[in-house]
Amino acid sequence: MILVFAERSDDELYRQALTFAKGLDRGEVQAVGIDDPAGYSPDGWGAALTQITEERGPTVVVGPGTDRGNEVLAHVAARLDLPLAANCVEATTGDPLTLTRVRWGGSLLEQARLHGTPALLTVAPHAVAADDDSTEIEPIDAPPTANVRVSEHSATVTAGVSLADADVVVSGGRGVGSADGFSVIEELAALLGGAVGCSRAVTSAGWRPHTDQVGQTGTKISPSLYIACGISGATQHMAGCKGAKKLLAINPDNEASIFASADYAVFGDLHEVVPAISAEIRKTRSVGGASGGGGSPR
Repeated sequence: MILVFAERSDDELYRQALTFAKGLDRGEVQAVGIDDPAGYSPDGWGAALTQITEERGPTVVVGPGTDRGNEVLAHVAARLDLPLAANCVEATTGDPLTLTRVRWGGSLLEQARLHGTPALLTVAPHAVAADDDSTEIEPIDAPPTANVRVSEHSATVTAGVSLADADVVVSGGRGVGSADGFSVIEELAALLGGAVGCSRAVTSAGWRPHTDQVGQTGTKISPSLYIACGISGATQHMAGCKGAKKLLAINPDNEASIFASADYAVFGDLHEVVPAISAEIRKTRSVGGASGGGGSPR
């Protein structure tokens, strides 16, 4: 039997972890979520998952490779004195499990054997495509804990689609030049019905909030189209956008490392290229609207 930790029932990364677990072919797959009215407690949630693991005796415990998924499974590993393999992308059934997992922000693939029972692992975001599984999630109670607990949630105010859910993301890097320079990025994102992202260099400079950051220490995204403007392509950034179906890179430096991963490349100044794209979209929509042919660009 395989036990899957569900952070949230509607979460795409949980459903990916569930799909990964079914692929292990280790018998029945059960999903559990933590019911804790007092809020998130790493120690409390870890204790709850440890208890259900000891009661049911699964051969494998799987969690999503989110910040919370990795943290809760780490607490389980510490309580059971077992190793944890984080950010797995493949697994070969056997005893022990043979795993492939991403390291160093996705720049390295490591093959390893995971010893111990149960095998504890988390699934790297977007390593597998989630199926339409309808496995019921069983709620389990978290025990009271005096250790770390979330005392307050501060909602992030966002206009339009969220970065994690956007089908199109337009990001700017150091090449944008300033906070005001993001106006052209925002304009293009709005025309495409997408979200605005940025690199770590931008948040470090204070031009955009951390919630806009795409990368290993920011948000991991999987849009249909990712438009990277003035971004060099550092390993940490590429770890956050590797789930994108198509990548368009705009950069005046034709030796920028991001071009090695790009599906489409534009060598040029983003302050000229991006407004030109926006203008062409508006022109196409205007012509389409006038002729009655619809308003969406192709």
